[in-house]
Amino acid sequence: MDSTFPTIGILGGGQLGKMMAAEAVRLDVETKLLSPKDAGPMRQYAGAQVGDWTDPEVLRPFVAECDVVTVESEWAPASEAAAVLPDDTALWPSTETLSLIKDKAVQKQHLEDTGCPVPTFTRCTTTEEALDAAESLGYPVVLKQCRGAYDGYGNATAHSADGVREAWPDLAAEDGLMVEAFADFTRELAVQVARRPGGEHVVYPVAYTEQRDHRCHAVEVPADIDDEVAADARRIAKEAVDAVEGVGLIAVELFEMPDGRILVNELAPRPHNTGHYSIEGSATSQFENHIRAILDWPLGSPALREPVAVMVNVLGRREGNPPRTTGLERALNVEGASAHVYGKPDVRPGRKMGHVTALGSNRADVRKRAEMAASAIEL
Repeated sequence: MDSTFPTIGILGGGQLGKMMAAEAVRLDVETKLLSPKDAGPMRQYAGAQVGDWTDPEVLRPFVAECDVVTVESEWAPASEAAAVLPDDTALWPSTETLSLIKDKAVQKQHLEDTGCPVPTFTRCTTTEEALDAAESLGYPVVLKQCRGAYDGYGNATAHSADGVREAWPDLAAEDGLMVEAFADFTRELAVQVARRPGGEHVVYPVAYTEQRDHRCHAVEVPADIDDEVAADARRIAKEAVDAVEGVGLIAVELFEMPDGRILVNELAPRPHNTGHYSIEGSATSQFENHIRAILDWPLGSPALREPVAVMVNVLGRREGNPPRTTGLERALNVEGASAHVYGKPDVRPGRKMGHVTALGSNRADVRKRAEMAASAIEL
């Protein structure tokens, strides 16, 4: 295969795959996307296909034409793809990295074992174990699905034993769930790290992430924090990515505690919602650096183009299929605002349907413009 114009296979067809492909196209890198269902965003790319992505007979011809294969989420069938990869085709992140990340309890244990600071936690396989753990940790506690949780789904905060019992049936799987001490943090932060196979890396500025109902509402970059705290956050994020030998773009979600300590909340082994600001806001977006990293190409600067960038998510407000987008014209009329609508085939309340980014020099003004543009879009 021509090494100058490689082909990337993306396991996934949602908005992250769409935005990866958009950056790849700009670099004249061909992309192929494979999804088990029509995800909506993938429809815009000729190289997109729907099929059983766990079936070797589907995967084999898909990966055969690729120089490198990557994933849109940690739940993509990377192991199945690795089993049929040609000898000269890479898979990044590796199956080893994904196996350490996709199970939250395994991830937390590995981070702790390698010296990364994390909240106190325990894996519980029965309700009784969960109740004992919660009693030991002290209420409130956070109950988390070990696999498959995203966007606030799969987490619950329990303030009592009754809360644990109520959450258990919805969250526990055959291997139980994770009970974690509630981190009484000052703020939530996020750092994106792009890393090549040999370890070369770049670290993005520290972002402040504002959560509402366990979902990210807004991201402000750089976070309005002390320089020492920011330096610690970037250092710990880099160490966490090294600990799992991540390749590509790895997002690290963090807690800043009242005493200034930084704890690792969790890792995502791919571009992340908290890094969407970088499309317009950074010299090199998280998606471009993901493409560069998995191809083992030189990484681009993560520096901000303007002093402040703010991203606000656009969430679904109704239940329906297909979505009806209104207000986009009003959003685009907001000075300096850039809007992204993902093209998902159905909408439900709270589902991420798009985002808006604004740039500038005054944090309050940039936040106001981003909020104004995001609130104008209704789906």
